[in-house]
Amino acid sequence: MNPAVRAHNLSYAYQTTHVLNELSFFIRQGEFFIIIGPNGSGKTTLARIIAGLLKPKQGEIDIFGRPMTAYGRKEMARRIAFVPQLIPMDFPFVVEDVVLFGRTPHLGIFGLATDADAALARQAMAFTEVDHLAGRRLDQLSGGERQRVFIARAICQNPELMVLDEPTAALDLAHQLRIMDLMEKMKAEKKITVVMVSHDLNLAAMYADTLLLIHQGRLAQFGPPTDVLTYETLESVYGCTLLVDENPLDHFPRVTPVPGRYIQRQSNTAEFRNRIS
Repeated sequence: MNPAVRAHNLSYAYQTTHVLNELSFFIRQGEFFIIIGPNGSGKTTLARIIAGLLKPKQGEIDIFGRPMTAYGRKEMARRIAFVPQLIPMDFPFVVEDVVLFGRTPHLGIFGLATDADAALARQAMAFTEVDHLAGRRLDQLSGGERQRVFIARAICQNPELMVLDEPTAALDLAHQLRIMDLMEKMKAEKKITVVMVSHDLNLAAMYADTLLLIHQGRLAQFGPPTDVLTYETLESVYGCTLLVDENPLDHFPRVTPVPGRYIQRQSNTAEFRNRIS
């Protein structure tokens, strides 16, 4: 089986500013793949390239075994859905209309939605648990509700690959978990390959099958959370002292930042780490 995504020596620059440098990796079909890294490391740019919204300046990217350049715009929209980080509040539509927009790549020449399209929209709203909000305007919803509405719109596209740019940013803990559980459910029940950008290392550790850690536009580490989330790797990338142990819920890493006041009391950081671990 071909990977959902295969990238080879991807590079990207905004004018003279290099954002990504010779990234090579692959994403298996049906996995939950999370991109992590410090601010400014190129995570969002990479997500937009995978979603087909940006073209790499150098290198190649294949989607389901075909070069991305071989896809037309409409075919790409049928296979890949993108959920941005910033969800517009002034979108002058009610929820059911927003979700139905996900059918746009599948509509005929006159662009008219059918009863079958409307049924798919209702199913997507039920799956994301926003069906009770169908008649509400977006500006009447909370941040977590809006995020689930746009995920429902993406599901309504019936994609094989969904790319999300920090969908849990600015959400409280309960809404973060609802979004992550929804992604896991989508992967399991709808067999959608999920690619997500995240700043939260602990959420990434709990949910990801594979992590891609990038730093200054380059690949720092790639693999399962236990291989990527080590304190040696993370401290070199994030530039701060961290403790990494095993989460009591299961055998995945737990990352704890160490406040400066604790470090200042210790003359030997290694001894401090051993005492706390």
